[in-house]
Amino acid sequence: MSPSKKKTILQALTGSYGDLARHVVRRFRDRADADDVIQDTYLQVRNIPPDVPIENPQAYLFRMVNVAIDHVRRRNAQDRHLSPAEVVGSGAVPVDRVIDYHQLLAALDRVIADLPSRQREVFLMHKFDGLSHSEIAAKLGITRERSPLGQRRLS
Repeated sequence: MSPSKKKTILQALTGSYGDLARHVVRRFRDRADADDVIQDTYLQVRNIPPDVPIENPQAYLFRMVNVAIDHVRRRNAQDRHLSPAEVVGSGAVPVDRVIDYHQLLAALDRVIADLPSRQREVFLMHKFDGLSHSEIAAKLGITRERSPLGQRRLS
């Protein structure tokens, strides 16, 4: 990527900052997590190698933001399920339990990544952000309807 191309990406970041910030803030209850995602995105943009071609800088930025959101959600979920002693590996937890956890987390990441984008967003908002189905429906401007089995679902 030429310096002018990088400048275009930085211009896209500054020009889209409000949209990016709103996009991120909608997905977190904690403003600090949202700020971390925006900061991480900025740092990534600054570190893009010069030879990377980017056709649509704004779309590229939103993809970078979504990856950072997933990373923060994963980190927050891990923090909720493992104590600091377990994460550090102080020996208080058997190694096989930590390995099993990481394998399950990797499998869950693969399953979530394979979901259609809207379903993935709803799933993450419910399971990782702790939002109710009603809260999710209100945030995304969608309705809750009954499935053929009589269960309520978001659509």
